[in-house]
Amino acid sequence: MARTGGTTRAATAAVDSLDFALDRGSPVPLYYQLAQQLEAAIEHGALAPGNLLGNEIDLSTRLGLSRPTVRQAIQSLVDKGLLVRRRGVGTQVVHSQVKRPLELSSLYDDLESAGQGPTTQVVRNEREPASPDVAAALGIAEGSEVIVLERLRLTHGQPVALLCNHLPATLLELDSARLESTGLYRMMRTAGITLHSAHQTIGARSATADEAARLDEEEGAALLTMQRTAYDDTGRPVEYGTHIYRASRYAFDFQLLVRP
Repeated sequence: MARTGGTTRAATAAVDSLDFALDRGSPVPLYYQLAQQLEAAIEHGALAPGNLLGNEIDLSTRLGLSRPTVRQAIQSLVDKGLLVRRRGVGTQVVHSQVKRPLELSSLYDDLESAGQGPTTQVVRNEREPASPDVAAALGIAEGSEVIVLERLRLTHGQPVALLCNHLPATLLELDSARLESTGLYRMMRTAGITLHSAHQTIGARSATADEAARLDEEEGAALLTMQRTAYDDTGRPVEYGTHIYRASRYAFDFQLLVRP
């Protein structure tokens, strides 16, 4: 029993160390302020998967909030899939949803800068003849040799995305061991390739049985899809990617401006 108590205290230490800034004079509801700050702590790694929030009474006493206010804040994050209530355990952090800025950047770099602890499993790294779609995207002859790279990207040990990239065969050497410790675009930059622009299409569909198994989802679960052709500063196509992301753990974040 003492061991269990020690584990619980260690797991709740993270939330005990957080400073919450609640503005009681703001028109923004207190439950929403608390929920936003808890969500930010999860997204930035201050609250990691497995951390416990403790019970609602202790949290409401500490923050000077009513128990229904705390309960509403927690429930909003349970509904988002960031927290889960486990019988006999308490309210526990599950994971954060990755919100990726919609710009020409690598998923690895974005996850690393957000404190998400990215890791990579290289599923495939080999050469094959270019299909018609790949050849058209890369501006090469159909059947020309290309590098095909498949990787499973994880954060905090949980799969987030399955990435498939095709590159011209003569572009650079891709070492699988190095790919498991860094990002593809970072390797391109190290090789002197300057990325300049890209054409990208975002969509959605349901997961196949194989995709669901790899991404730890149910068959038919919602997936975000992305197709991207990236160009270097000479206008040469250097990468064609077809990626799928768990919609439960991933979102694209972008700003829209009105044309003058």
